[in-house]
Amino acid sequence: MHLNETTYDDAQPVKGYGPGFFRIADEVFHGPILTQATGTKGWGGYDDLAPLLALAADIDVLFVGTGAEIAHIPTDMRETLEAAGIGVEAMSTPSACRTYNVLLSEGRRVAAALTSV
Repeated sequence: MHLNETTYDDAQPVKGYGPGFFRIADEVFHGPILTQATGTKGWGGYDDLAPLLALAADIDVLFVGTGAEIAHIPTDMRETLEAAGIGVEAMSTPSACRTYNVLLSEGRRVAAALTSV
């Protein structure tokens, strides 16, 4: 088997997470976050749609990490984001981190809104 090291160019992958924190690139963030190739910031949760909608021109898919287990996101949140042209995939936070990193390494237009595990 041949293994290749994953490269991210200038993007910022999720390098770790745990109860209440995320490590993005080499910086630690506490609480929910919104991350994309160009940066990471705190996120106010499911009611905080403005920063997600601001990404509409820059991303095709938003991964929503719902915590340790997969859960439904609010219907109005999904409908608002999809109406803005953003594909939404809700999954557990660990799955969202892994999927985000894979697509980020491929240069895809993705972001992740993550709640703590």
